[in-house]
Amino acid sequence: MVTELMGQVGENAKTIVSKDREILYRQTKIDQLTHEMAVLKRWKFGRSREQLDQAQASLLDETIDADIAAIEQELENLAPTPRLDTDTRKQPKRAALPPELPRVEMHHEPESTSCTTPGCGCILRRIGEDISEKLDYTPGLFTVERHIRGKWACGKCQTLTQAPVPAQIIDKGMATSGLLAQVLVAKYADHLPLYRQETIFARAGMALPRSTLAQWVGVCGVQLQPLVDALKDEILSHAVLHADETPVAMLKPGNKKTHRAYLWAYAPGAFEALKAVVYDFCESRAGEHARTFLGDWKGALVCDDFAGYKQSFTLGITEAGCLAHSRRKFFDLHVSNKSQIAGQALTYIGQLYEIEREVKSLSAEERQEIRQTRSKPVTDAMHEWMQLQRQKITDGSATAKALDYSLRRWGALTRFLDDGQLPIDNNWIENQIRPIAIGRGNWLFAGSLRAGQRAAAVMSLIQSAKLNGHDPYAYMKDVLSRLPTQRASQVGELLPHRWQPTFTVA
Repeated sequence: MVTELMGQVGENAKTIVSKDREILYRQTKIDQLTHEMAVLKRWKFGRSREQLDQAQASLLDETIDADIAAIEQELENLAPTPRLDTDTRKQPKRAALPPELPRVEMHHEPESTSCTTPGCGCILRRIGEDISEKLDYTPGLFTVERHIRGKWACGKCQTLTQAPVPAQIIDKGMATSGLLAQVLVAKYADHLPLYRQETIFARAGMALPRSTLAQWVGVCGVQLQPLVDALKDEILSHAVLHADETPVAMLKPGNKKTHRAYLWAYAPGAFEALKAVVYDFCESRAGEHARTFLGDWKGALVCDDFAGYKQSFTLGITEAGCLAHSRRKFFDLHVSNKSQIAGQALTYIGQLYEIEREVKSLSAEERQEIRQTRSKPVTDAMHEWMQLQRQKITDGSATAKALDYSLRRWGALTRFLDDGQLPIDNNWIENQIRPIAIGRGNWLFAGSLRAGQRAAAVMSLIQSAKLNGHDPYAYMKDVLSRLPTQRASQVGELLPHRWQPTFTVA
């Protein structure tokens, strides 16, 4: 008896320690978010905002509104379940939607009109209804969804029955998943800043302030993050990864300047079955960001010669080089002065790529066999030729630098010969990062670190949807509709490579 009590006391002590740690974590996170909120409000209403130019101020305003909405959502997620009295007080009254917009009625009634009170069983009588309206959007046209929930009462036991309120990604928000998907896809796939979307929506007959759009973006970013985390876990389950990074300007409102941040991109190898990409926005190009993202992952990393990856290669990660980077050195040299050495190097590399085009659709085993019999003799001859040419070239010349790049990384550049699952270059991930590099000409810079991370998360889902042949709008609309009721253990069903669209009839 005493032993059992002592054991129970020990278990209770462990539970208390665990709860204390959870409370400490929550309070620390709440304090951090509260401080971040105060800083954002100071930037929004402080004098420093007035010293920015019009483009900077406009983007800063929508970024801060989105960041504040995201922080409020995170605080709500961290807080215990609110009491009814605190949950309903001081709720801002939403303006009625324009009466001229077309209405689509959606009726929600109980599955049974029999009273469910034990021992009753009377037939319920409809005594009224609750109506809520939500703004929907299809390109060029606003409509209003009228959700009508009938009220059914039992005359005998005086109980009231109603169908539950349909779950929404933004609780009590006026936007449908279709409108939210439109805003997200326009901002992160079509690279339209919110002030441009504000103008487009006004032409379609609905004035939506960019502050409202920004709040929607902020909340959706928080709600979609678990899906991005699940996608990252799936990517890290593969033994071959691509990695690359591109600079993105990030605004520092405190000093009214932008500095160079980086958007990192990671994807399974080009020959892996999973087609997906995850972007990671970081304040710098430091190698620690790559190590943090990869964690304890082990495998072959296809990348360029950037020094930030080097330390990872001492932690159980194998470096696989990019022959396309080597080719570019010789291509630039050949274009600039018609170098014969560069021309010969391009001939060797061209032979390797010709073989790769032939084996692209084969299995890894067949690909490796052909590479050993046909590609390896080419690389051996190329390596011997490069070493001979390097002995004749003066140090420091452009030709010497091009040769040194390939000779120094020869082991990594030819690693694909011994593994049929490895690609010959890093072009796959460069193709995934190119849309972002093109789009940043429209949005100029990220308004904050949080805004950059939010953009990276949403763009990960949108680009992955494209890789799997999905219309990003259809994908995002369906995911935003289903996510509020999706079990956390089944969130993987909504990932782009597994997603199956659902269709409902109004």
